Amino acid sequence: MTDALLTRIAEALERLAPPPPISADLEAAPAYVWDGHAIHAVEAFAPMDYALLSGIDAQKSALLNNSRRHAAGHAAHDVLLWGARGTGKSAVVAGVVGRLQAEGQNIALMQCAIDELASLPKLFALLRGTTRPFILFLDDLGFDDHGVGDARALRSLLQGGTAARPANVRLYVTSNRRHIVPRHLAEQDDPVNPRDVIDDKMALSDRFGLSLGFHAIDQDAYVAIVSGYAGKLGLIFDPLEAIQWATQRGSRSGRVAWQYVVELAGRNGLTI
Repeated sequence: MTDALLTRIAEALERLAPPPPISADLEAAPAYVWDGHAIHAVEAFAPMDYALLSGIDAQKSALLNNSRRHAAGHAAHDVLLWGARGTGKSAVVAGVVGRLQAEGQNIALMQCAIDELASLPKLFALLRGTTRPFILFLDDLGFDDHGVGDARALRSLLQGGTAARPANVRLYVTSNRRHIVPRHLAEQDDPVNPRDVIDDKMALSDRFGLSLGFHAIDQDAYVAIVSGYAGKLGLIFDPLEAIQWATQRGSRSGRVAWQYVVELAGRNGLTI
């Protein structure tokens, strides 16, 4: 086989093979998305204003302090934000990063879909190429009984192993469950080392040095949150209408309160 023929074969194979994905510049954007193959910049990163988030002051403060330490290159925790839906878990993660960026901190958010967990070692390899601090955000994480193996894999990425997250990365994970992996009363009846079963399921949540609970709120707390949002935007509201709005949605939460205020702002011709 001649050299010319080999060259033509090689060129043909190159045309058939897709080019490797090119990741975004890790120093240029405020936020990114990892799709399992490449990093994509999010230029229009517009988190909710940290100051607007109401009813979760203790959680906001703890997360901001931890994130500020990470941004400065100091020791900081991986964080589990758990609790009821709509209570501000996701909003506060983005809000904290936005607040630090507004202060001039060179920190960025990296979001990864929970169905791309197997690709995290590849992402970590890319993030080792920069010293910029990153918050890796996994939203609404949870494993069923068949996902215990995936939970163990994530556990090893948090602590230990050659594929563990690099020093410039901290994981912020939201979940509706405190222990992420479901537990059942039947585990207590297992005659063979029931403590081992429970410990294995709790081991992932134990890897997070900071665990922040977000809880369902009562009517008074809901109205107070609406009042906080409305006051900061210069809006006047009717508490009874705000309560009716929540009743129609079957939920009282910070998310529902914000949705009501968005409705109120729209009626008044305001842009948020």
